[in-house]
Amino acid sequence: MINNSFEFSSDDDSDVSPHDMEGNNSDLEYGARDMNGLSLNSYSSGLQAQIQRDLDRQHLLSDRPIAGIYESVVADGIESPEHQDRYERLLQRAQVEDLTEVSGIGCLYQSGVDRLGRPVIVFCGKWFPAQNIDLEKALLYLIKLLDPIVKGDYVIAYFHTLTSTNNYPSLHWLREVYSVLPYKYKKNLKAFYIVHPTFWTKMMTWWFTTFMAPAIKAKVHSLPGVEHLYSAITKDQLEIPAYITEYDMATNGLHYFNPVPTAS
Repeated sequence: MINNSFEFSSDDDSDVSPHDMEGNNSDLEYGARDMNGLSLNSYSSGLQAQIQRDLDRQHLLSDRPIAGIYESVVADGIESPEHQDRYERLLQRAQVEDLTEVSGIGCLYQSGVDRLGRPVIVFCGKWFPAQNIDLEKALLYLIKLLDPIVKGDYVIAYFHTLTSTNNYPSLHWLREVYSVLPYKYKKNLKAFYIVHPTFWTKMMTWWFTTFMAPAIKAKVHSLPGVEHLYSAITKDQLEIPAYITEYDMATNGLHYFNPVPTAS
């Protein structure tokens, strides 16, 4: 049975969500056995190869999680001076460089606040031209937008709607971004919603939260439709492109979910 309630707590490090609805399995429960016997495109094949390499490394380490050095350091909220200096240099560049090439795309922006008053960051995957954009400028724009926001609690809504391989950044770049961002980005992220997930997001989520960011595993929630977000974010606070709502209505219909938020 689907639970339409949503528990809120301003003291919890992450939100508790009932929204991982596909057979009561979350995106985080995928392993090597799910990679066998699949017909995957070239990008997914590359991801599969990366997952297998990381699994092999984990087996060599006696099945212990192999989160990177960065993850183990920030688990205690401690960052090296080198890491802090690197981020400060990027922040300074982000504040002075012309980033209209990225900002003009409209794929990443703040859209209101959630029911607890926390800023909501929206990322539209379909509008992110990963293969035709300066990824360094994309990182700078991410920092410019989020740095003043992540000083407090915030949530992210990622819309995977109608994306293609042209929208998928490389694993190397994802690792780079995660290694650059300081502890406050992870600590103050309270929920990461993936709307309209696919097998690609399931693989990516499992890989990323297993090998790169296990600390955020409980914060990631997959939602099969936009209306499921309304338990956490009221409709008037969620500004999204028309193609997302049109796809959602064509796929799920109208009024398919009745959010019943629980008062904090």
